[in-house]
Amino acid sequence: MPEVTTYKSPLHKMTQTTPTCLWNDSASIRELTYSLEHGAVGATCNPVIVLEVLKKEMPLWKDRINQLIEEMPAATEDQIAWKLTEEISVNAAELLKPVFEHHQGKNGRLSIQTDPRFYRNTDAIVEQAARFSQLAPNMIVKIPVTRAGIPAIEEATYRGVSINATVCFTLPQCIAVAEALERGLRRREREGQDISTMGPVCTIMVGRLDDWLKVVAEKENISIDPGYLEWAGVAVFKKTYRIFRERGYRVRLLSAAFRNHMHWSEFIGGDVVISPPYRWQVRYNASDIEVTSRIDKPVEPNLVGELLRRFADFRGAYDEKGLSLDQFDAFGATRRTLRQFISACHDLAGQIRDFMIPDPDKKPV
Repeated sequence: MPEVTTYKSPLHKMTQTTPTCLWNDSASIRELTYSLEHGAVGATCNPVIVLEVLKKEMPLWKDRINQLIEEMPAATEDQIAWKLTEEISVNAAELLKPVFEHHQGKNGRLSIQTDPRFYRNTDAIVEQAARFSQLAPNMIVKIPVTRAGIPAIEEATYRGVSINATVCFTLPQCIAVAEALERGLRRREREGQDISTMGPVCTIMVGRLDDWLKVVAEKENISIDPGYLEWAGVAVFKKTYRIFRERGYRVRLLSAAFRNHMHWSEFIGGDVVISPPYRWQVRYNASDIEVTSRIDKPVEPNLVGELLRRFADFRGAYDEKGLSLDQFDAFGATRRTLRQFISACHDLAGQIRDFMIPDPDKKPV
């Protein structure tokens, strides 16, 4: 009888039987360890994630935060917060090094986010990206897909930085990212510089597009089958994936911002990355959803047609020419996400402030 292969979980089966990769949307060592056991080959970190890590693992970091305050006597709370973000990222990157070496750069990377407050400053993004890429050999650096972020993606790629384009929700943004990456890669190639170990990805925050259309529906009193709004990000992702394959862009798509199982299950079979948070991985692994290729199965045309008819912002997201570069920063999902990411920077600095200047009216941290 033929030997029957058993898998630990649906996600493990996906990683072992399809080209679809799993990255962990967390730098928590406990959560990343779980994810690696189920086939993960990457992870991510940003101020939002660091806040969550501190909530769950403060005993592991309390002493180090106090040490950083002593070692950096002139530093602001913000500077110490970013130093902590770097250290948490480097720790997670160390766990991924064997994967990185095995995959020769395509996977095994820790994705670290540039300061979202730089979203309008190309030079600041590039300089921080270049520095972050030197923190560990397997760093990949997140750059926002804003008007200033697109030239930063090209320049950082030219400098040899592997990029994860983030704050991205639409087909026009993805095309701009792919073209910027190609320009950067071609510049390196013309100069005889190596690109063989670079592993760029372009994130589509599928759930955040869904979220934004739900906000629009409330604001504009649009009545639509609520189930349709769960498919907007999926439709954009699948169309983008098809175009990327047709044009041969040297970048993989990554699905993020999970709100339902389709943000995983509908992309199985593609040469793409899914990057769910730990709690979504646990949920998926407890499910009986069949691990089968669905990436080439189109979203129901009538559903897409209804979204196109009712939502101008979906037309902007789904049509290759739906948004110009100058419109990226004003797109609703972009503004909402930037505000959250920037708020997280302030919140993380506030956590450090509680160590530097303890509130006399509260118990010590």
